[in-house]
Amino acid sequence: MAKRDYYEVLGVAKGVSDAELKKAYRRLAMKYHPDRNPDDKEAEEKFKEANEAYEVLSDASKRQAYDQYGHAGVDPQMGGGGFGGGAGAGSFSDIFGDVFSDFFGGGGGRGRGGPQRGADLRYTLELDLEEAVRGTTVTIRVPTLVACKPCDGTGAKKGTSPTTCTTCGGIGQVRMQQGFFSVQQTCPRCHGSGKMITDPCGSCGGQGRVEEQKTLSVKVPAGVDNGDRIRLTGEGEAGSSGAPAGDLYVVVQVREHAIFQRDGRNLYCEVPISFADAALGGELEVPTLDGRVKLKIPEGSQTGKLFRLRGKGVAPVRGGGPGDLLCRIAVETPVNLTKRQRELLEEFRGSLKGDGTHSPKADSWFEGVKRFFGDL
Repeated sequence: MAKRDYYEVLGVAKGVSDAELKKAYRRLAMKYHPDRNPDDKEAEEKFKEANEAYEVLSDASKRQAYDQYGHAGVDPQMGGGGFGGGAGAGSFSDIFGDVFSDFFGGGGGRGRGGPQRGADLRYTLELDLEEAVRGTTVTIRVPTLVACKPCDGTGAKKGTSPTTCTTCGGIGQVRMQQGFFSVQQTCPRCHGSGKMITDPCGSCGGQGRVEEQKTLSVKVPAGVDNGDRIRLTGEGEAGSSGAPAGDLYVVVQVREHAIFQRDGRNLYCEVPISFADAALGGELEVPTLDGRVKLKIPEGSQTGKLFRLRGKGVAPVRGGGPGDLLCRIAVETPVNLTKRQRELLEEFRGSLKGDGTHSPKADSWFEGVKRFFGDL
């Protein structure tokens, strides 16, 4: 059967840039890689076809020969440049080192080999501020992969066991030939384990793992904050072929509180007070996480003034004493006044005119404005 045009194989135009060429190749290599398509001959052929096309088109001299003479210009059997030459060898190694790193986490196309540890899982746990500060125990349900019980995670039907893989001979690796070069990769049939299952388990279909909702009890220590993680060792996905399970990371997310905002070990809250209380002073009850406390407001208090209640904050999970509760007062302007109230306020306002001792901030601000415009 005649070979397809290399540009057509990669789905690119003839004048494509090197960057776009590489991008197209990576997309196809990941799509048709044997590890992602076990026992799929069509995918394996497309993977090899894409490798061959990219090896030629990514090399400037080979690409020039291919553009001028077609397949004959790069086929060593037809007298062309072929796949030999020092530059080609280096390019070939770079191609597979780059692409296979996406699959194996390393370069050079080395397979993973053997049973694989299970994946780690993440679970977001929402807590109220009080729960986060005091600590609690919660029950969570996590969807995960667990070892299949009928086959004990082997994937083989009960009473049978996996046999040596006939594709790789039990090594877990195979070599893929590309012209004069070859690259070692994970065996597409056994996925690096060196074993194959001829009589798969009916419960897991030979995978050795099944999906399950796992119910877990999580002890949340006192003082946790947004983003803190609780690690549950071995509660992640089950490993393949009896390999260890991954871990479960429970990530804390504290819900917004109606009164308090937390900043590390300190808590903040805003306390509304009346105009009269701010002017005359008084005593208010304010909430804390331990109950109510009395807060003394001195006369003449202004909006924004902070009052610190020591030790009424949070004791951090990593140790140390509790922080403080900082109360910021906000003076409220009266609304929905009665006629009499308006009369009293008008009388009060009139009594303040001409006496700057009652509004030191306002007087200093207006003096600053006068100087500013005077400078202009």
